[in-house]
Amino acid sequence: MKKSDFYFDLPKELIAQTPLEKRDSSRLLCLDKTDGALDHRHFYELPDFLKPGDCLVLNNSRVLPARLYGNRVPGGGVCEVLLLVDKGGDVWECLVRPGRKLRPGAQITFGGGELTATVEAEVEGGNRLIRFHYEGVFLEVLERLGEMPLPPYIKEKLSDRERYQTVYSRELGSAAAPTAGLHFTNELLAQIASQGVKICYVTLHVGLGTFRPVMEDDILDHEMHSEFCMVPEETARVITETRRAGGRVVAVGTTSCRTLESFSNEDGTMDAHSGWTNIFIYPGYRFKCVDALVTNFHLPESTLIMLVSALAGRENVLTAYRTAVEEKYRFFSFGDAMLIH
Repeated sequence: MKKSDFYFDLPKELIAQTPLEKRDSSRLLCLDKTDGALDHRHFYELPDFLKPGDCLVLNNSRVLPARLYGNRVPGGGVCEVLLLVDKGGDVWECLVRPGRKLRPGAQITFGGGELTATVEAEVEGGNRLIRFHYEGVFLEVLERLGEMPLPPYIKEKLSDRERYQTVYSRELGSAAAPTAGLHFTNELLAQIASQGVKICYVTLHVGLGTFRPVMEDDILDHEMHSEFCMVPEETARVITETRRAGGRVVAVGTTSCRTLESFSNEDGTMDAHSGWTNIFIYPGYRFKCVDALVTNFHLPESTLIMLVSALAGRENVLTAYRTAVEEKYRFFSFGDAMLIH
């Protein structure tokens, strides 16, 4: 299967640069995975497609304000550090710029000295291991000094950084938002729950690998990135009860989907679990747990469009995407949504 099998033409002006004023006012393109039928709705109409006994699974990971701008010491040159993985003991794996100036031993200061750092090592792929020095609580320092690590295709500044968080985000650790969840409001979630739909949560900390392009022509040669995820006891219980009662498991976002498919049993039931996953889902994959998916529109030739093609069929997905382009849907992180059901 070739990377080019998942290409579609996307005009740049359809890449959403800012979120809508109301989260749930985005459009919702509903795709029937059995016959490819399309229905044009708005996100606040999502409850129309959910039934009593269904289970809605959301990723409650919260984005770290992980982009830091500082100055090299000595010399004062400006540099950028993006936190990726907490290695423990105040050491993080980071992306840095300019890389040639931030070799092991380099010193950095942020916020007038409130936070300082030492580059300790260079790791495979060019990332750096950096040790941070500070007083107090690191995450509180990060909240004051850090910026949201918006995806590279978003050029506009974000005036309210909570708009790059879901309303139910709880567990700090992501380098990017689980963006399918950005459309939900607390009121919409309450309406869904009042219909007899169970709502539960998993945690997958989104890494920047989610934006890493597929470089190989044959997608089977692609090395999938790893991300840490957790399925708590309560969620495992609810999913198992839903499956046994004949209800549907509706994943919100590819991150929730990957978590569930990584750790579910062959019959779709679930046990509590935590660990790393590098699952790569593409057409031909047999879904064990997920019946339906709420998701945003994804980049051409990305692992994410391959995942949704596995659920709904490649031709159905590409037809839906071409229709979305014709109808001028908004794409990517701050764009409109799809329901595959």
